[in-house]
Amino acid sequence: MESPKNLFAYPAHRVANRPALGKPAPFLPMSRAEMDVLGWDSCDVILVTGDAYIDHPSFGMALIGRLLEAQGFRVGIIAQPDWLSVDAFRALGRPNLYFGVTAGNMDSMVNRYTSDRKIRTDDAYTPHGEANKRPDRALVVYAQRVREAYPEINVVIGSIEASLRRIAHYDYWSDKVRRSVLPDSKADILLFGNAERALVDLTHRLAAGEPIKEIRDLRGTAFMVSRGWLPADDWTEANSTRVDTPGRVEAHPDPYEMKTKEPTSCGTANAEPTIVAKPILILSREERQAAQKEIRNKTVIRLPGYDAIKDDPVLYAHASRVFHLESNPGNARAMVQAHGERDVWLNPPPLPLAMDEMDGVYDMNYARAPHPSYGKAKIPAWDMIRFSVNIMRGCFGGCTFCSITEHEGRIIQSRSEPSILREIELIRDKTKGFTGNISDMGGPTANMYRLACKEKSIEESCRRLSCVYPTICSNLGTDHSKLIQLYRKARAIPGIKKILISSGVRYDLAVRSPEYVKELVTHHVGGLLKIAPEHSEEGPLSKMMKPGMGAYDQFKELFEKYSKEAGKEQYLIPYFIAAHPGTTDEDMLNLSLWLKKNNFRLDKVQSFMPTPMALATTMYHTRKNPLRKVTADSETVETVRTGKVRKLHKAFLRYHDPDNWEIIREALQRMGRSDLIGSGEKHLVPRHSAPTPGLMAIEHRRETPSPDKLARKFGQNKPRDGGAVTRTPSAQAKPLRKSPVAVARTGRK
Repeated sequence: MESPKNLFAYPAHRVANRPALGKPAPFLPMSRAEMDVLGWDSCDVILVTGDAYIDHPSFGMALIGRLLEAQGFRVGIIAQPDWLSVDAFRALGRPNLYFGVTAGNMDSMVNRYTSDRKIRTDDAYTPHGEANKRPDRALVVYAQRVREAYPEINVVIGSIEASLRRIAHYDYWSDKVRRSVLPDSKADILLFGNAERALVDLTHRLAAGEPIKEIRDLRGTAFMVSRGWLPADDWTEANSTRVDTPGRVEAHPDPYEMKTKEPTSCGTANAEPTIVAKPILILSREERQAAQKEIRNKTVIRLPGYDAIKDDPVLYAHASRVFHLESNPGNARAMVQAHGERDVWLNPPPLPLAMDEMDGVYDMNYARAPHPSYGKAKIPAWDMIRFSVNIMRGCFGGCTFCSITEHEGRIIQSRSEPSILREIELIRDKTKGFTGNISDMGGPTANMYRLACKEKSIEESCRRLSCVYPTICSNLGTDHSKLIQLYRKARAIPGIKKILISSGVRYDLAVRSPEYVKELVTHHVGGLLKIAPEHSEEGPLSKMMKPGMGAYDQFKELFEKYSKEAGKEQYLIPYFIAAHPGTTDEDMLNLSLWLKKNNFRLDKVQSFMPTPMALATTMYHTRKNPLRKVTADSETVETVRTGKVRKLHKAFLRYHDPDNWEIIREALQRMGRSDLIGSGEKHLVPRHSAPTPGLMAIEHRRETPSPDKLARKFGQNKPRDGGAVTRTPSAQAKPLRKSPVAVARTGRK
């Protein structure tokens, strides 16, 4: 069957002798009793998730469930099942089409463990924040239990854990390269990225009777095939080493060469030349480009296999580089990777949703509340986002430690103004506890709304890993006027007192539009604004693909200027990463000195966490730089791996904490920087662990507002891990995690 171009152009699913769904149910059913109330004898699709079921578009299973419901399918949800027994996976019976399995809005290992590999004491996606309600590697565990419950049922896996583990990948928690989750989960098909289009098409084709093993042409899908399988005879396979390695250079003939060269072979000098007549075919430029595109579209790149890369860092880094180069949906090719005797086949990434499709996804009939079965239980993730609005997806920043690119892609997908304004009105009218303040109106980044390449053809052919690093691309549109207009219209909605921007601001883009900075600072900062320099030194910044501190200084100047003009006391909250690949002890010392010079005192800090498939994770595992061509002799990346050095790098970020003085003193002496030890203003730490009389001691006793007090003063959430408030000493405050929406996209906490 030919798929409609628009996500909502499919005819509604109908089954003979079964009534149509009619008006959407308040919630998707989680029990047989709820199915009975709806008059269902079975579900078409059952979704299994590691999160509590909250019927809101920020939570993946709600969005997917409502989308399939809008297509006419009966959808049930099994949320946070007891994985120790198969019975929990039989709670809703056998679905007519398939089980859809996900670990939840976050990778389960990121959710359960800190960057120091310590198990977390809470889970923001669980009632009461209770920990241990999901297993390690939840996607694989849930899928295996589904197979045990119903051996012949179709199993579809997806969401961020599937996206980030769709090929062989380094796993930080086991400290080894693991296989793709496809063979381990025994799923029939994996959907990666923003999978709405693939999911809807797959579901309709299964409902029409097409076997799942024959559905091999959907973008954004991965599946197991026999070794060497190709979709058709006209497909070709190219080795990945040809993608990232220059071809043989032929010597140019010397036009001034007078000497006749000796023949390279004997017995043919006097042979009669064979003349083959061939017609000359003249093609237009458009025809040549179309022919080349057709060949490219039918070429699959073979990555080094799992067995080859699991013990070879150079091959792993090469595979990672090629994988990321094939991430633009406008020119990406299919990829294949051997796993034992079979292959994991990855189709090109999904095409971005158009604006009307984005509107359709977010405008569906969500209850905008947790499922009633949770009663009055507090679910931290819900409390954090219930008054926020997601206005876009994707990020073209390309930060190497971030997982947005692998999951959502670089192309920004934005909602229309009317759709966003309608959601604000729904929050005002339907969300309990709303007092007139929208807590955020953003996405993975606050200020990429409706920003795009100036030419579609350039966007489709681009192979850059970032649109803003090392400099902002000349083809990128940086006009913030549409976002400014949206802010103004949102503020004008009756009943709205304040709209805060809590998503991180990409400040190197913002300084291109001083009018945007003025609008933001004047109307949408509740006292605190978070931005992410991440570091001060060129070494780690170059491995993060982040701008230098010059852009931060520009933004800070504008921020302070417009805050003063508005008559507001407002503070920037920059945050930083310790122990990122490419960071040396000297880099961390210089950052520490920068923090002291600017009178920053960080409350809580974060260390780099290697999340699956991120480029920075490749650096951590291989000590190679995949941002450039990888060879055995290519650049070696300094990588902090031992617990002692990671602790030191975190300590440098909190140089003012007496608990860190001893380890910093030892490091300074080892580095030959004993001149920084003492009680003077130029010193970093005192000579003794206990505070001593003098300038350092007076500085640490000074009574000024802490970040916690400022957060309470301005009525905002506290800074996330790594946050700081300018010109204030530290406070021993519990950090608030990043918003769950952002965590789902970045895989960072």
